Amino acid sequence: MSRYLMLLNADQPPTPPPPGLMEAIMTLGEEATRAGVLLDTQGLAPSAAGSRVTLSGGRLSVTDGPFAETKEIISYAVYELRSKEEAVEWASRFLTLHRDLWPGWTGDAEIRRVFGPEDFAGPGAAPGPPVDR
Repeated sequence: MSRYLMLLNADQPPTPPPPGLMEAIMTLGEEATRAGVLLDTQGLAPSAAGSRVTLSGGRLSVTDGPFAETKEIISYAVYELRSKEEAVEWASRFLTLHRDLWPGWTGDAEIRRVFGPEDFAGPGAAPGPPVDR
């Protein structure tokens, strides 16, 4: 089993999500929790309320949001799954709810495998990218 982080990117919607969508998201989250695959999920405040700390040329700098990206990361979820294909399936189900229950909503779910200590070689071993299991 591997952990996958799903980042939901979307334009900041001008209105709150429809109640039917929130109910459907709660139902999907309960299903994933009962299946033992959803570890954590939360919404995120707009980037205007965030900061970015950058290291470049040996110097740290802090930039307050909003950031220049056209889409915002508005929520995240952490799943523990057997494969990236399962992660794609859960993300697709989540986005399908948005398609069906919030007309005009556009966004994407970025899926990233979370590395753990077991994914890195010990001292003296040649570095290499971890393999998706």
